[in-house]
Amino acid sequence: MDITLTSHETEHSLLLHNKITAEIASQGGWIPFSRYMEMALYEPGMGYYSAGAHKLGAGGDFTTAPELSPLFGATMVSTLLPILEGLQAQGLPTKILEFGAGTGKLAESILNRLHDLQFPLDSYEVIEISPDLAQRQGERLAGATKSLGLATHCKWLSSFPENFKGVIIANEVIDAIPCDAIIYQNGFWYWHGVALENNTLIWKIGKPVSQDLLPESLLTGSFSEGYVTELHTQANAWIRHVAKQLHTGLFLTFDYGFPESEYYHPQRHEGTLMAHHRHHAIQDPFHLPGLCDITTHVEWSQIARNALEEPIDDVFLTNQAAYLLDAGIGNIALEIGDPGNPQTFLPISNAMQKLLSEAEMGELFKAFAFSKNLGGLLPDCALEDLPGLNGRNRL
Repeated sequence: MDITLTSHETEHSLLLHNKITAEIASQGGWIPFSRYMEMALYEPGMGYYSAGAHKLGAGGDFTTAPELSPLFGATMVSTLLPILEGLQAQGLPTKILEFGAGTGKLAESILNRLHDLQFPLDSYEVIEISPDLAQRQGERLAGATKSLGLATHCKWLSSFPENFKGVIIANEVIDAIPCDAIIYQNGFWYWHGVALENNTLIWKIGKPVSQDLLPESLLTGSFSEGYVTELHTQANAWIRHVAKQLHTGLFLTFDYGFPESEYYHPQRHEGTLMAHHRHHAIQDPFHLPGLCDITTHVEWSQIARNALEEPIDDVFLTNQAAYLLDAGIGNIALEIGDPGNPQTFLPISNAMQKLLSEAEMGELFKAFAFSKNLGGLLPDCALEDLPGLNGRNRL
């Protein structure tokens, strides 16, 4: 793989590399992988998400569903609208809160669809840790609200609001929350962390993992020597926090991953960690720190169990294809495009194929949702009654 770097990119990655090596030295020669991932992605002014690099779309490092087509966000509205209408019927502000809004395309497509349906959304709120992405989101949403003549108030928050009533959404957020790597050796699980050898970042085994941190599958399953996988302590804490702060409404997220039985399958012996740079998948997470995105697949069973530790109503998991079909993506595609006009409908058809195909995003990506106090908002509606969530629950 030949990736030519500019001198600025080379210097940027070297500066972060030196910062990471100094951290390793200060910690006695070893740091957990979660600390390395945190620095590589979020170190102020240096990390991948905090240093201003172009990340999304054709010119970035990866493409997300909202970047492929506005159909994705338009279809999501089918699920969100009953919640928003319930808030409106009770005289409450109608709010959507998005974590990690990317370039703002998902927000834009949702606002466009709500405008087409003549629903007056009061506010669209965003929590974004990347300064350059927040700027791009602001510019895009300012243009969208102005061109549509919307009264929707868009604002950016630095922390999660307490007792939130409304809809919370997140697209490809959980996969970027720092995780820990662990390795199976001689019948025990050990932390698989980061050390330094000849100024090169390397994997190094640390102390044994406390059994109370291990899911049941890792305690009872049969694994080969050197089997590597991940633990998601921070992601599980994050979902508990979201569930705690949501007072009334719906949480809906999309990400790639598996339920526990598939995630910790004996054949998945190299884990799921992956780096991305300019649409190249890179196995080595230590490659070009600060320039590469680092992700891990989501282990949905633990995410669901941790959400259920808070007093929520229920949880639901399905694949992206089943969700989008149940939410009416086909009918929405026919609304916004004319099948008799190949020039305009072909891009819509191609986008649907990528969103739905098992060989593309349809199976690997999952839709996960939970509701809280939904009965008080919509007395005759349960989570599985919402469009998109009528199919088989995979939890």
